[in-house]
Amino acid sequence: MTQTVLILGARGKVGRHAKDAFSQAGWNVRLYDRKLGNMPAQATGADVIVNGLNPPDYHNWADIIPRITQQVIEAATITGATVIIPANVYNFGNSAGTWDETTPHRPQTRKGKIREILERSYEASGVQTILLRGGDFITPQDGGDDVMRLVVLKDIRKGKITLPGESTTMHAYCYLPDWARAAVLLAEKRDALGQFEDITFGGYNFTLQDLKAELEQALGHPLHISKFPWWALKLTSPFWELARELSEMRYLWDVPHELGTDKFNRLVPDFERTDLSTVMRASLPCNIDPNKAVPKQSAITV
Repeated sequence: MTQTVLILGARGKVGRHAKDAFSQAGWNVRLYDRKLGNMPAQATGADVIVNGLNPPDYHNWADIIPRITQQVIEAATITGATVIIPANVYNFGNSAGTWDETTPHRPQTRKGKIREILERSYEASGVQTILLRGGDFITPQDGGDDVMRLVVLKDIRKGKITLPGESTTMHAYCYLPDWARAAVLLAEKRDALGQFEDITFGGYNFTLQDLKAELEQALGHPLHISKFPWWALKLTSPFWELARELSEMRYLWDVPHELGTDKFNRLVPDFERTDLSTVMRASLPCNIDPNKAVPKQSAITV
């Protein structure tokens, strides 16, 4: 029997990749229409809801995120659907190390505290919820507005990479095509999972120094380094919402961290993860010798 998934935020980064992954796995895919509203009605008959809704540029999180959360919980409660959420690392605070499901949540920022409230709301709701937690998004080629493309590689055509932090600081990333495939596999195992599952989807951890070396090999020439102008965001924060919100998350580029994979590997032992070289090259623009820069995608079992 074909299973049905309702994708919320299908035009966004998470939603687009979730739509593709569930479609390729043979699911019946519905796309939530915000103009029609009435989320419970649109979720009727859905086995799974993927919540990819997120205000652009962190706009008004304190008001919008709780409203979205309650709408999704209501729809899942009425329909009995399982909810899958792309959780992030904001909950962990600023202690360096390997972060996973056993790491205490000590959010240091306003957005981290909002995300913590979101997760606790799902846990208390009784709705079956799967948190699939990743680091900064990486989307392949010219398919997204992730931090890799908008910040780190914004001047790659000029032969430069931009460093938001120290080049040797370990940082966690989330390759969205793989995240979406993982979400499908967990959805198909949902009957064997608990009511509330917090699962860290790690495995893409590297420094900006590692990235520079990989891209130099891909492009065949050295790259120069420039520092991201955090001072400019600080100056514009009083009247530019996005600058203020990005500045709040600067600490993540200064705190060495990586995401563990132990629980995910136990649940999905045969998952084939895209190799790190492909992930690190994925954000290169298509018009920068893509045949050379982006190798044929391969996968390894973790």
